[in-house]
Amino acid sequence: MITQDEAKAILQSMTKGESLLRHARTVELVMRAYAEKLGQDVEQWGITGLLHDADYEAYPDQHPNVIVKMMRERGEEDIAHAISAHYTKWGVPYNNLLDRALLACDELTGFIVACAQVRPARLEGLEVKSVVKKLGQKSFAASVDRDEVRIGAEKFEVDMKEHIGFIIGVLQQHQEELQLQPQITPA
Repeated sequence: MITQDEAKAILQSMTKGESLLRHARTVELVMRAYAEKLGQDVEQWGITGLLHDADYEAYPDQHPNVIVKMMRERGEEDIAHAISAHYTKWGVPYNNLLDRALLACDELTGFIVACAQVRPARLEGLEVKSVVKKLGQKSFAASVDRDEVRIGAEKFEVDMKEHIGFIIGVLQQHQEELQLQPQITPA
């Protein structure tokens, strides 16, 4: 199986933007936490989350085909398939829990980070109801596809509010690393 170090090297070879690197890491963390909770392969799920958008910056017109091909060449078919299916409009079937988990975690994790970034306290004190309210505001983080968020939760068979709470909790555990700690205002 591909190692964490190999996955990081692949990601960093194609992705330079801080925001996209943070997104990859946040989805990795959430996927690892769900794998642990559900008794799945933590490394495989984490690497899938880390690499799901690895080719997006370098090959936007070919995303996700470049990273999918790389994973298939390495014999990582489950990772490749999950990455190929992380957007419903691509029409790829959801064969297993890994596929559905990545779909459910990708857009929503990015959205929750966006919610945190506009708050002085960032993730600290971020409530599920605030995220739900922001989901209803089409102008906030307008690039986030709300249908993908809804469909992802349905396919993963999780309650939306519990799912949001779980993701917030995972991100809060890593807020310093993610640079999402509260802003310090000068006195």
